[in-house]
Amino acid sequence: MPIKVQNDLPAKHILESENIFVMDESRAQSQHIRPLQIAILNLMPLKEATELNILRVLSNFPIQTEITFMKTASHRATHGDASHLNKFYVTYDDVKDQRFDGLIITGAPVEKLEFEAVEYWKEMERIMEWSKTNVFSTFHICWGAQAGLYYHYGIQKHLLPRKLSGVYRHRVLHRRKMLMRGMDDEFFAPQSRYTGIDEQAVRSNPNLYVVADGEEVGSYLILACSSRQIFVTGHSEYDRYDLDREYRRDLERGLEPDIPVNYYQDDDPTKPPILSWRSSSNCTYTNWLNFVYQETPYDLRDLRPVQEDSYVKTGDPQERDELGGPANALLPEGQLRKRCGFRQERRS
Repeated sequence: MPIKVQNDLPAKHILESENIFVMDESRAQSQHIRPLQIAILNLMPLKEATELNILRVLSNFPIQTEITFMKTASHRATHGDASHLNKFYVTYDDVKDQRFDGLIITGAPVEKLEFEAVEYWKEMERIMEWSKTNVFSTFHICWGAQAGLYYHYGIQKHLLPRKLSGVYRHRVLHRRKMLMRGMDDEFFAPQSRYTGIDEQAVRSNPNLYVVADGEEVGSYLILACSSRQIFVTGHSEYDRYDLDREYRRDLERGLEPDIPVNYYQDDDPTKPPILSWRSSSNCTYTNWLNFVYQETPYDLRDLRPVQEDSYVKTGDPQERDELGGPANALLPEGQLRKRCGFRQERRS
């Protein structure tokens, strides 16, 4: 996929050295097609590393995609170059009147805090509410997924006994969903988190659809509103060495971390990590962009609110895919667009 970025974004030169097609602004202007407009709310402390990770996994889609990096205005990043953020990032106030085909909300190292205790939570609430009317599909990652599930559906999180760290086996539950197309029955994906979500609340919510999970990690990929809201509890965008850097960082801090599971050769941290999740990660993100490309109106002014594209699980025996798991039936036209199960109460 030709990713369109600013001409002098530092990540552009690294991606080009990896033989990833990156299109600068001048070349993009000569193409007479509408690029996908994708915003990335980057909440990770290492901004440039996260930029590279996400741009890599978005790079396999054949349609031009224009990237807008977002930052929070209510929190000043202490890691990285402030001039980089000032030059390449915008805030919610800068884009609140715009519309986007897709929005990615990354993870953040704040999961041990209650949501309301996060410094920029009020801003997060505004952004997530805005996404329901100004974004076709929002892709939430790790803490971003927990935040989205909590804000939209009231799903609580809880501390785990030990940090979930490593590369875990997951299984596809519903192959007919577009995001699962081309996926193997089982696949690996990195996890790196101290908290989990209320699994019973997720599974019992008729508006939430778990399409992939893992025995050790619980729900992995959750859909809502006809895939216009996507929640991924792991970090499939991670590169080969991200878990290694986190492990060594925690060692230096004296946290006595467990060795990430299924990651190092022979579970030996002195040996190189094994990259076992790249193909499934690329498949997931390419499927998402393909879904966005096919379903978003050409003119974003025609974008419908997310609520109008909701479904609820009917429990009908016909809701089965080829793996035998329950799947969403095609409801009659008048029933297809039920309103989402968003919480009605909003904090002032």
